[in-house]
Amino acid sequence: MKNILGPMRLPFVVLAPACVLVGLGTALWTKGAVNWLHFVLVLIGAIAAHISVNAFNEYYDFKTGLDARTQKTPFSGGSGTLQAHPELAPAALATALIAFAITGLIGLYFVWIWGWELIPLGVVGLFLLYGYTVWMAYNPLLCLLAPGLGFGVLMVLGTHFALTGEYSWIAFIASLVPFFLVSDLLLLNQFPDVEADKAIGRRHFPILLGRKASGYIYIAFLLAAYVAIVFGVIFGYLPTFSLLGLLTLVLAVPVIRGVLRYADDIPNLIPSLGQNVLINLLTPVLVAVGLFIR
Repeated sequence: MKNILGPMRLPFVVLAPACVLVGLGTALWTKGAVNWLHFVLVLIGAIAAHISVNAFNEYYDFKTGLDARTQKTPFSGGSGTLQAHPELAPAALATALIAFAITGLIGLYFVWIWGWELIPLGVVGLFLLYGYTVWMAYNPLLCLLAPGLGFGVLMVLGTHFALTGEYSWIAFIASLVPFFLVSDLLLLNQFPDVEADKAIGRRHFPILLGRKASGYIYIAFLLAAYVAIVFGVIFGYLPTFSLLGLLTLVLAVPVIRGVLRYADDIPNLIPSLGQNVLINLLTPVLVAVGLFIR
């Protein structure tokens, strides 16, 4: 069972609920109440989407030989399941496709409930699930922006629309927090994989510009997430309690120091990778808590 579940990378799937909570928060902030059955369906769809992209990534990284070359860390390099059990590769692909279908069917349910306005968001989201590993990982800009677009803008706006039947600037501003953070998460996790990714033809900023220069992109995106919170509060899009998200600055400061100092020293960079994961999980949850407080 552990080997079958491996390609899902379940320990990392907790990121999807953290992002969905932001959309729940904006829906409650604007409407005061939601259909909780709809929320459960949204949560299932988001988790299925995360499992799908993980399993696609695991499968194609195995087929290209990438994971066999990768310097594994607790936060990057895949689960190692398919390297140990190559016969499970078809099961990994089936997992990706089934989770993809679950996400799509739940999306269609909400199209039926609320109307066609959700379709463009859903189509882009499904394209990202499959296309990230297959195409976007070979384009530096798409590779940087696609994770944040999927987990931030699409997941938060999609959750808000599924629960309210409308889009809102409040949800969009709130979505910028996971947008910058999740793009940063994938960016920093690429640092240990530079040599392996380059060997199979991938192109992302740590390859194109080097780890040191990419560290400054990481810092800019990290700070932009906090700026989005402050901007949202100052201009009235987010409640004052959303500033709770700034509490993770106590983690961000040492991570910035670690990235500046150890960009090319992967063993010493690993603690920063772990702290970055905590920032990605805690900041959206704290923003959501701020939205829950009325």
